[in-house]
Amino acid sequence: MDRARFNMIEQQVRPWDVLNQRVLTVMRNLPREAFVPDAYRGLAYADIEIPLGQRTSMLAPKVVGRMLQALEVQPHESVFEIGTGTGYGTACLAHLGEQVFSIEIDPDLAEGARVRLNAMGLSQVEVHTADAFAGQVQGGPFDVIAVTGSVPTAEPLAALEQLLTDGGRLFIVVGEQPLMEAMRITRIGNDFRRESLFETSIASLENAPLPERFAF
Repeated sequence: MDRARFNMIEQQVRPWDVLNQRVLTVMRNLPREAFVPDAYRGLAYADIEIPLGQRTSMLAPKVVGRMLQALEVQPHESVFEIGTGTGYGTACLAHLGEQVFSIEIDPDLAEGARVRLNAMGLSQVEVHTADAFAGQVQGGPFDVIAVTGSVPTAEPLAALEQLLTDGGRLFIVVGEQPLMEAMRITRIGNDFRRESLFETSIASLENAPLPERFAF
């Protein structure tokens, strides 16, 4: 797997303009295969999204790399993650920051992630079973917010922005199939700078607000 991990970095992640050395080191050292469902273990380092049931999937490695690079997580920073999945992105964030508070709506995925993260000794991570769109989030504000599923509209952004510290960064993917926009939002005092990073297409977060449709 060491060779596969090396190839993932050199053939997928770097060519997608992920050049941050801390990010590359974490992804090079973390055993992604430990976070992949057994049926897909042989595809742990492939340039694909790996299914996690019917509604969600693991992000492709290059998308994880771009997300981590955009967030610029520092060793002293707190991180809020929406969408734990199997815990791979969570583990990357834990190695980059000081503390990670992650929520996952699927209780089975959440429990599996806890087991994997604990097995790796990542005690600075808390995984909770929760719906990101139901009620207030505890524990904020956060220096970094990573949203690993897409939202169809920009409606949730305002609430998430308020969870950021001054100087905090939010990564989120907005839009609908087949084309979505990955964004970085930076809080500067009471202002928020929104930057378009790249186009992509990933699974939507469960219960994300849907756009209004015109009826004729």
